[in-house]
Amino acid sequence: MKNFPSISVPDIPEDELREEFLCTAAGPGGQHVNRTANTVRLFFDPAVSSLLTPGAQNRLKKAAGTDENGLIVITCRETRSLARNRERAREILAEMISRALVEPRKRKKTRPTRASKEKRLQDKSRRSQIKAGRSGKYE
Repeated sequence: MKNFPSISVPDIPEDELREEFLCTAAGPGGQHVNRTANTVRLFFDPAVSSLLTPGAQNRLKKAAGTDENGLIVITCRETRSLARNRERAREILAEMISRALVEPRKRKKTRPTRASKEKRLQDKSRRSQIKAGRSGKYE
């Protein structure tokens, strides 16, 4: 498992977040569930974030996906508690940001070894002989 830089929920500035509370309920709760807004939709704009470098912004946009305005939208309705859904949405965002801050390693170009080339050619010729033996040359 990769070691990600630790971005926690308090590290994300409040002024970079926007929240909406919705009445789309799921699960048990009876009639009361239709009258309480416990679903959280969290909006985050990576373009104006002070936490992200330009490379990290691109990685975050690619990994999380954005809406038509370039915002990352996280919807959380896992629990019946508004406070817990708010907390969980922020945890998800913090984890995404932590992953985006890790710069991927560059791939080293390698060449096949001489032994692997020879083995490939031997396997090819062996396979060729097997197929040649199947051609309709019967005595």
